[in-house]
Amino acid sequence: MKSLIATDFFFQKQTDFYRGKVRDVYTIDGKYLVMVATDRISAFDVVLPKGIPFKGQMLNQIAAKFLDATEDICPSWKIASPDPMVTVGYRCEPFAVEMIVRGYLCGSAWRAYKGGVRELCGVKLPEGMCENQKFPAPIITPTTKAEQGLHDEDISREEILARRLVNPADYEQLEKYALALFQRGTEMAAQRGLILVDTKYEFGKRNGEVYLIDEIHTPDSSRYFYAESYGERFKKGEPQRQLSKEFVREWLAENGFQGKVGQRVPEMTDEIVERISRRYMELFENITGDKFRGADYSDNIYERIEHNVKNLLSRL
Repeated sequence: MKSLIATDFFFQKQTDFYRGKVRDVYTIDGKYLVMVATDRISAFDVVLPKGIPFKGQMLNQIAAKFLDATEDICPSWKIASPDPMVTVGYRCEPFAVEMIVRGYLCGSAWRAYKGGVRELCGVKLPEGMCENQKFPAPIITPTTKAEQGLHDEDISREEILARRLVNPADYEQLEKYALALFQRGTEMAAQRGLILVDTKYEFGKRNGEVYLIDEIHTPDSSRYFYAESYGERFKKGEPQRQLSKEFVREWLAENGFQGKVGQRVPEMTDEIVERISRRYMELFENITGDKFRGADYSDNIYERIEHNVKNLLSRL
């Protein structure tokens, strides 16, 4: 199975290039971004040594679907997806924080709560909660947007404003958008028999207006539970069946890797790579309700992407 690990294009009027953990981002004329979703995969803030076939296409198409489905809530950076692995959109000035919305007590929030924490990012948490329990209402637990190679850190609304990372009016808008997007994502998930547990949103500013940027509601940025089994499993204190990238982290942890100094990534055999790819297909189909159809991975994949992107850029 082939995978697209990296790209090295140079488009007309290209003014910058950035390689993130999983995306290659080209800036065009200082106005537009060409975001190529590669098949790279990261966990514990480490890019793993092998790509996952079709992962980039799946994440790109999930994000595109949800960006289109939420455009009535707030403007997004997306202009078009000219290729299964590419989205082209407006370049926005990103805010220095990410908005994490949580509907349920799980993951890092549960670990903190279990350790005695009762206030998360300035939000007071009720006493007596259990793992995977639904909050009375969704909460926002922002994080800083760390530089490459560094970890994001939890931060409160008060600290964000005190440090002037975001001005008060913009921050109020970010909160409103984040909660409205989470509500829409929750409704769409329910139609698929899923629960949107938690997710992150990133925003930027363009011409004085707040825009939704990057991906939304993908299994890399969100956690989903299966609604059908949630109640019974919660009652019994059993782990939830979930749709997220957590299974990759679990496999790594079981094999002695959690991103700590001195640890080595376990061998990613062809069998492991194929298994992860198939799990992503399951995620794609459950989240979108669409049958996944992989794009052509023949030797001309680079030419295909370049052609499709150039064709769109010529019309902007």
